Amino acid sequence: MSIHISSHIRDIHPPPITEVKGWLAARPEGGPDLIDLCQAVPDYPPAPELINHLKGLLDDPLTARYTPDEGLPEVRRSVCDRYRRRYAAKLEPDQLCLTVGASQAFWLAIMTLCQAGDEVILQSPCYFDHPMALEALKIKPVFAPFEEERQGLPDPVAISRLITPRTRAILLVTPSNPTGAVIPPALLTELYLLARRHRIVLLLDETYADFTPGQPHELFTIADWHNTLVQIMSFGKSYALTGYRSGLLAASAELVRQALKIQDSMAVCQPRITQLALKYGVEELDDWVEANRLLMDFRHNLFVHAFSRPGNRFRLVSSGSFFAWVRHPFGRLTGRQAARKLMDEAGILCLPGEVFGPGLEGYLRLALGNIRENMIPEAVRRFREMNA
Repeated sequence: MSIHISSHIRDIHPPPITEVKGWLAARPEGGPDLIDLCQAVPDYPPAPELINHLKGLLDDPLTARYTPDEGLPEVRRSVCDRYRRRYAAKLEPDQLCLTVGASQAFWLAIMTLCQAGDEVILQSPCYFDHPMALEALKIKPVFAPFEEERQGLPDPVAISRLITPRTRAILLVTPSNPTGAVIPPALLTELYLLARRHRIVLLLDETYADFTPGQPHELFTIADWHNTLVQIMSFGKSYALTGYRSGLLAASAELVRQALKIQDSMAVCQPRITQLALKYGVEELDDWVEANRLLMDFRHNLFVHAFSRPGNRFRLVSSGSFFAWVRHPFGRLTGRQAARKLMDEAGILCLPGEVFGPGLEGYLRLALGNIRENMIPEAVRRFREMNA
């Protein structure tokens, strides 16, 4: 007799990257070498000086020990200092909880803010892990519609119409995963004020914020920002440490205190070695991060220029440093079918649009973090030569 699995969990779609990479086992033999545009990770290694620094810490037995649930005080102080440089932020260490990636920070935020039956508004297309987590917790995801002419940027009027007495948060991702679109600071402020008027939370995922120039927004400069804003952040992309799972929750000191009840029973703490890597990164690697931002911006611009030339039946709808959001030309195919066709016939691995929200079967997400300059012409050629 097989073990009983919750029917509620069975109804949630599987992790999209795992699903798509599972197709590889049935890929026809003799096809072109694979170009992986599936997962948004930097292809470059961590800074050599960071690795050398960590090597010197491994002989210390303390490196293998727990830390306080919210993270080492000295690490959180260093992170606050970086937020002051990056955001001009009014942020204190007790307003931070270091987490096992941004995904765990999201779970802490949602579980602290919401209960079963509540609603969270998401801008479509949205990062697929977010509705998966909400559905697992029996919290209703409410999707703000995608408008091509806005390139996926949120519309405050449309979002305001979706707010109900059960709404607990407006969830936004900037830069967007999957469209790459960056929400302008003035628009973020408008959405912040909308959330404040309705006494709900603006939950802001800024996983890719370090790949945008200048100050991303001014929300952290507002004296009482923590009464409305909750931020989740990842440093895995910033420092090319995705496997270290370096995330962060920034919120009111009270929300952090309540979230620690979940943190302690879920992960206890971010690994100490990850915290020490983060401390070194925020103190020493600002210039390294900026150099990689420029590198990714160059690759993105090169790809967009080649992809957008006349004659490509795949149409670029929106893009930003790590991502391109593309309408595929196969009108009778779903996104899954189109993505599988690309894999089988062109050796291109990417994600189908429908995993990012309802009604998005006509789109594909291309992740550009993995594609080096010398691979871009070949990748674009394969798109252009695809048959209907």
